Amino acid sequence: MTETTTAETTAKKTTFRDLGLSDNLLAKIEKKGYEFPSDIQAGVIPLLLNGDKNVLGQAQTGTGKTASFGLPLLDRLDMSKTGIQAMILAPTRELAIQVATEIKSFAERDVKITLLYGGQNIRDEVRALKNGPHIVVGTPGRVTDHLTVKKTLKLADIDYFILDEADEMLNIGFREEIEEIMNYTPEHKKTLLFSATMPREILTIAKRHMGDYETVKIESKTTISDRITQTYYEISPRNKFEALSRVIDMTDDFYGIVFCKTKMDTDEVAAGLIGRGLKAEWIHGDIEQKHREKILGRFKAGKTKVLVATDVAARGIDVNELTHVVNYSLPDNAEVYTHRIGRTGRAGKSGAAISFVSRMDSRKLFGIERLLKQKIRKEQVPNAKQVVDIQKKRLIERLTESVAEGGLEKFETLATELIGEGDAKTVLTAVLKDAYEKRFDESSYNIIAERGATISPTGEQRIFIAKGKIDGMNPWTLIRFIEDEVGIRLWDVGKIDVLEKFSYMNVKSEIAETVLAFYKAKDPRRPLIVQAKTRDGGGWGARSGGWYRWGWGSRGYSGGGSGWGKWYSGWGSGGWRGYAGWSSRVRSGGSGYSGGGSGWKSWKR
Repeated sequence: MTETTTAETTAKKTTFRDLGLSDNLLAKIEKKGYEFPSDIQAGVIPLLLNGDKNVLGQAQTGTGKTASFGLPLLDRLDMSKTGIQAMILAPTRELAIQVATEIKSFAERDVKITLLYGGQNIRDEVRALKNGPHIVVGTPGRVTDHLTVKKTLKLADIDYFILDEADEMLNIGFREEIEEIMNYTPEHKKTLLFSATMPREILTIAKRHMGDYETVKIESKTTISDRITQTYYEISPRNKFEALSRVIDMTDDFYGIVFCKTKMDTDEVAAGLIGRGLKAEWIHGDIEQKHREKILGRFKAGKTKVLVATDVAARGIDVNELTHVVNYSLPDNAEVYTHRIGRTGRAGKSGAAISFVSRMDSRKLFGIERLLKQKIRKEQVPNAKQVVDIQKKRLIERLTESVAEGGLEKFETLATELIGEGDAKTVLTAVLKDAYEKRFDESSYNIIAERGATISPTGEQRIFIAKGKIDGMNPWTLIRFIEDEVGIRLWDVGKIDVLEKFSYMNVKSEIAETVLAFYKAKDPRRPLIVQAKTRDGGGWGARSGGWYRWGWGSRGYSGGGSGWGKWYSGWGSGGWRGYAGWSSRVRSGGSGYSGGGSGWKSWKR
């Protein structure tokens, strides 16, 4: 085993052109505005292009790992071959989609990439597999289904097997699936395993399945200046512009960059700000370079106070006096986040980084926090009254300063004429009405609906599921239903209440966000699962007395009687042998209830 630690300085001296990639790929990389590879890219790409060993890559989430294996993988594809050449495993549906999307963005049109994850129609996946993809990206659960149940996935001839975010897959209980999938792959394949951390389980998998491998370890050096205050607002996409308007109105002398994901968003946001009387401009890839330079010149000179930009167009902006960076859309890459917000808080001055986070962004936020090794503070969007009150206060402060500074002579004649129209108070009131009527009117601000979070003190969130006993649901089938739909593992589930027509479930907050986002995207108008409303009086209650993943109450039935045996006496003696009726991934025999009220001795999927 060889270990290579790639330093940041090395990556910065190396360009993508130095790594040995094809001209076609280099053209696409340059078109996206990238010139220098990240540390993990500089370390892994040459090994995959030129080496024969397996690779174990350690780097934080959001450091460009997908491109580190995706780019050389595209160059190494043999388009004359039939059959799958690369299998990529990702822990969650969201990450699988993200990986596939990024690889597609660099691939030629004739490269076929198929996605496999719980929640989409499995028949569509079967058709896609019959169509002969070159690359398959999937989650462990759904890939196992295709291998062992449907028999629709063949990995015996793949050349590359890639595990992305391996530690996260282990954290959510996919070790058995990973090992089983690897048993379906050939010995001659090249294996790449990527992980942010290297727990013993990862090293065990590497030793057992990877043989001789090279390690590329990237030390986390990402730091954010203490002068930058980082906060985020949890808000729906339709309320982002209203929130941005309030942020700007609350800030005295706002001078900052608003980062958007798309050119269309950039155009719309800038037009909206200009319509509100703000000195705003926008830049993106469709604006000619000559015009773009003029816009940047005005912004650097302070003539433009708000610059709305995409990441590529904003490269090279270096302004020390910026007060704010606003992530109107969170970036897909956590490193991009650090580059964005690093544009404020410079030259010894303080700065603010504000991010708008929707439910669909929960994974991105987690990746950013993981890279930074710190939590970003959540705050509430200022309400209309707070915005108006702060603007009135600042007006008084400015007028007080003007009186103290003097130099008001050229306005005295007009002031005398105005006072002649009535008493001073009435005239001043009329002046304020003329200048600030709309600005000081709370009703001029749009309503932002509050999203009350039902999160327990233990970090759980309670969700409402529009399925109950009438749909054949019990606690186990409810868990299984959600896992198969969303493509994730519901680990450490809290209290579950299955009622006649609907159910409630307590799950960890970060998992709840993924589940809620999935069903919101699937049916925006009437999602099957939503956030449960806070119950009056009763609160969350104790973790005993209800059904949990591992049984009733506090690891057993706490309602009296004879323990577990009473609950599932209807299922026959010997216990529920691995609930085989619900999961084809169960290892029959040895799993299930082992008697004595001790709960499940083992539960395997």
